[in-house]
Amino acid sequence: MSAGAVVIVLELAGLYVFATSGALMAIQKGFDVVGIVILALLTALGGGILRDVIIGDTPPPAFANLTYLGIPLAAAAVTFFIHPYAQRLSFTVLVFDAAGLGLFCVTGTLKAFEHDLGPIQAALLGITTAVGGGVLRDITARETPALVKADTHLYAIPAAAGAVAVAAAHEAGLPMPAVAVAAAVFVFAFRLTAMLRKWTAPRAWQRRPPADPS
Repeated sequence: MSAGAVVIVLELAGLYVFATSGALMAIQKGFDVVGIVILALLTALGGGILRDVIIGDTPPPAFANLTYLGIPLAAAAVTFFIHPYAQRLSFTVLVFDAAGLGLFCVTGTLKAFEHDLGPIQAALLGITTAVGGGVLRDITARETPALVKADTHLYAIPAAAGAVAVAAAHEAGLPMPAVAVAAAVFVFAFRLTAMLRKWTAPRAWQRRPPADPS
């Protein structure tokens, strides 16, 4: 399978899992069917549309290809009916979000290379693709985005690690189909491990006020 075909397969898989995470959050928040569809579409397509606008791939495939709309809508419909079987909605949202994070940081990086960007720019675009939809989802659901939340378990860092790994492998001439799949799995596992072990990014050091002598 060529690198281009791998990008398409991973991107379509990412659309489904990110749309599912958006739909699950909408259900968790008590949104109606319209809210479920909107949150599913924002989560699945937001990062990719931002990426495509930046690199000049317009109109973005999300608008030019009905498949890119059909998959998130199908995910929203499936989630609408089967969500009672997700016993822990909050954790399920995070699992699907971790899968989307891994898939989209890879596809965003590889698509940037297709448009002749350098490795640093490609990695940055991979991170943007991975976190963009989740940020839009959280803002719409009236949540502080996981990207900037102080007590969030590692989120952007796994995506950055995956994007940098893909960029480095591309520059080294390694076989991209195998690298892409391995990087997506790595980011997914990294994010899940961070959630389970409660790893967080370091905060700025703050000086404690002196104790009151009285």
